[in-house]
Amino acid sequence: MMMVMADQRHGEGEMEHSKKPFFFTSFNPFLFVLIFLPSLVLVSLVCKLDLEIPWTTGLDKVFSSFAPHLLDPAALDLKGHSFSSPIEGSQTTVPESKERKGKDATPGISRVEKYSMLEKIEEKLGRARAAIREAGRVRNLTSVHDDPDYVPRGPIYRNPNAFHRSYLEMERLLKIYIYKEGEPPMFHEGPCKSIYSTEGRFIHEMEKGNSYTTNDPDQALLYFLPFSVVNLVQYLYEPNSHDVNAIGVAVQDYINVISNKHLFWNRSLGADHFMLSCHDWGPRTTSYVPYLFNNSIRVLCNANVSEGFHPSKDASFPEIHLRTGEIDGLLGGLSPSRRPILAFFAGRLHGHIRYLLLQKWKEKDNDVVVYDELPSGVSYESMLKKSRFCLCPSGYEVASPRVVEAIYAECVPVLISESYVPPFSDVLNWNSFGVQIEVKDIGNIKEILRGISQSQYLRMQRRVKQVQRHFVINGTPKRYDAFHMILHSIWLRRLNVHIQD
Repeated sequence: MMMVMADQRHGEGEMEHSKKPFFFTSFNPFLFVLIFLPSLVLVSLVCKLDLEIPWTTGLDKVFSSFAPHLLDPAALDLKGHSFSSPIEGSQTTVPESKERKGKDATPGISRVEKYSMLEKIEEKLGRARAAIREAGRVRNLTSVHDDPDYVPRGPIYRNPNAFHRSYLEMERLLKIYIYKEGEPPMFHEGPCKSIYSTEGRFIHEMEKGNSYTTNDPDQALLYFLPFSVVNLVQYLYEPNSHDVNAIGVAVQDYINVISNKHLFWNRSLGADHFMLSCHDWGPRTTSYVPYLFNNSIRVLCNANVSEGFHPSKDASFPEIHLRTGEIDGLLGGLSPSRRPILAFFAGRLHGHIRYLLLQKWKEKDNDVVVYDELPSGVSYESMLKKSRFCLCPSGYEVASPRVVEAIYAECVPVLISESYVPPFSDVLNWNSFGVQIEVKDIGNIKEILRGISQSQYLRMQRRVKQVQRHFVINGTPKRYDAFHMILHSIWLRRLNVHIQD
């Protein structure tokens, strides 16, 4: 089917909007009740948050310790943000769970026994929380746990010991159930090439099954909603209409099917369910189901806290542009002494940050090399590999594939963004291997980067090479690679929730 032209421009936050989506509006009492009431019900009746990974949203601030802290249940209230649903009455009906009969009923197992399984799961998670909390008190730069493959070490981690213990607990306990409902290609499939490749690659790896998936939903800690926003846009979006109603309604209908057929969504009001999207419209699509927006784990490339991304429950998804579907030839670069370019960027004019960058630096400096279009015969990958710093400005949305492209090319990433939560920043200390430049300082890029000493740059570049393993996509996933790090981000957010009967 034809991929619409507007969709081809989304990629790295490149979808042009004449105004912000209309569900991010000023305060409305009716919509406040419609959107926020589900979260308040979740806190008071169903779930409580037991721990939180401390967060900050900008690299200009020092990240706090990875060690979990107790979190007051009221912290789930998102009253610091204002948003409303695009459809009145779009709240998914979540009725009182009734005795299930039919296909999803398990013969010989009563509801009391099913809830006892839940209690056993929560007991195991409670022990895992305690173990991670204890590990977080060890504040050295190397994990004390044995591991035949890899031992986290060094300042690239906020707390290597806590991360390693959490990862090992994930490998031991994590089980994910994938809902079988939904027909391909909009469900159970996604693109494995192009700028949206991480969405499709993750769905593909989950669908083919692995040690983390289970066919028994009662044994699951997490439930995966396998819809692809990219494919929903491709098949349901009317070109040039900027109308996402059909896409949102499809997701709304899907959640209704799930909630009416299975008890698991209703049991937690979606808090132990997750979806993922690398499309700019991922957040907008989830707003059609307030429980999905407010309670579920949303794994999003468009990790923008100013548009409802809530880091204690949502996870930032790395945007990786795989033009061929593989990473062959993308990894590695010249040694630091052979990198003649101080800073490099090439990309089209998308959004106000790009406008400011191009206005100030486009083809005006031999050290800060900035193009909107590369000259004929110049290779984009080769420019990355011979640059010391790679500029990663946001486009129309906050995410950019240039962050991972820089890491692949062993070029220190320079993030120029607003309200963006970088991937895996619950574990990784981005200050140690990346640079954050505020938008107001775009004119001072050269001065800022020149101010980084040679010894400091060499340390940062070595750390980029070390952190690279966490962003690599392998044909068959390997421990600690991008697939497993995404799973770990989801696992951490499941630890933040205690599901009760």
